[in-house]
Amino acid sequence: MNPFRILCLPSILLITLVFGGCETIQSSSSPSSSEHGFQQLLDAVVRIDVREVTYRGGSKQNISGVGSGVIISEAGHILTNAHVVSTFAEEIRITLSNLERVSAELVGWDHWTDLALLKLDLEELDERGLSFTNAEFGDSDEVYPGLTVFAVGTPNGLTRTVSRGIISNTNRFFEGADGVHGYETGYFNTWLQTDAAINPGNSGGPLVDENGKIIGINTRAYLGSNNLGFAVPSKTAQFVLAGLLENEEIIRSYVGIVLGPMQDLETFYNIQANQGVLVESVDPGSSAATNGIQPGDILIAMDGQTLDGRFPEQLPPIQNTIANYPVGSEITLEISRQDKRITQTVTTEKLESRVGEEWAFEKWGLSVREISRTYARENKLESDEGMLVLGAKLAFPSDRAGIRAGDIITKINRNPVGSLDDLKAQHEEFNAQSEPLFVEVSRNFRTSLFILKP
Repeated sequence: MNPFRILCLPSILLITLVFGGCETIQSSSSPSSSEHGFQQLLDAVVRIDVREVTYRGGSKQNISGVGSGVIISEAGHILTNAHVVSTFAEEIRITLSNLERVSAELVGWDHWTDLALLKLDLEELDERGLSFTNAEFGDSDEVYPGLTVFAVGTPNGLTRTVSRGIISNTNRFFEGADGVHGYETGYFNTWLQTDAAINPGNSGGPLVDENGKIIGINTRAYLGSNNLGFAVPSKTAQFVLAGLLENEEIIRSYVGIVLGPMQDLETFYNIQANQGVLVESVDPGSSAATNGIQPGDILIAMDGQTLDGRFPEQLPPIQNTIANYPVGSEITLEISRQDKRITQTVTTEKLESRVGEEWAFEKWGLSVREISRTYARENKLESDEGMLVLGAKLAFPSDRAGIRAGDIITKINRNPVGSLDDLKAQHEEFNAQSEPLFVEVSRNFRTSLFILKP
């Protein structure tokens, strides 16, 4: 008789070593509460197929993408990444756990945290007799390095896949403008790092604990690395979720200060260790600039609360504190400058992205983006009027005139360029019998003149 006896029961695998006889083994096949929670989570994970538009090369183009998401409410709300579904989305299709495909719409998005909120078409679900389940949030503040976690999603367009790993770090920091259609991300939160595999298509899926509770939303991984994956903590996701449900956007405040870590600069600046945060730069025209804040200043306290920004991962909470002030608030800043303490009061304004609204003018073969206040300040432009050229289509009027990507159109027929709606009206009237347009362009801080002929 084989001394190894393997019994495969539902949800349980038992291995028994038997010597000289047969042993009776009894076990319950009823699922545990954790197994039930994990199955509920799996049923709530969806595949997201998106058709978006992009305005590059002088024309409007369609692109397709696929990602993951998780249903988080009985009303059919789905949480995913902003780089999976953005304001450029024209069609969103959701594949449920039963492999049925239904429509959804974008409720709102927040590129700063790389999160987006969708909503299933409940009327379509009712008409087709379809149902769904929703997952539940866990507490990301309770996770710790070494905790077993699972990344769930639809990698590379495959059906639901679970990968197992651990939390490698609970406070990872990075920021940038790559990966979310050129929009900024990562300024107001840190990330959970995991070695659970997060592959293309996993973006937007949940990172969960052993009970199937969401502790993060999978966002990105380092290509070529050995399972370096990152997720937005559930605490951040719940904050964004509440804001998007209420206002369809997250309104944040801004004073014009770009912060940097102190690290080993305390001795140079002659201040106490673990105190203060470096002002790396100040945006021209911002409240900080007009009130005399300078690059190289050390921000010691804000409204009487001392600050510690020695390391990069300590910056997001400070930046988030400023962002959470109501727009129009006054903030008292205590500054250290050349061993002197200075107090200045700044006023918050609404935070805006450097990326403005985009459009393509097909007759001209021209795609443009509105100049935002932030872009104008960063690039030291005199004003935020004008349109940034994204591309000129080969052999079309804009290309023949000599207009190129990176140019800023400031005037047409000597009139300042207004809103996109103004240009749309002018473009609509443009035809083979139209008079040529006299276009003024700023290129490398110099004015160039072009004639746009039909």
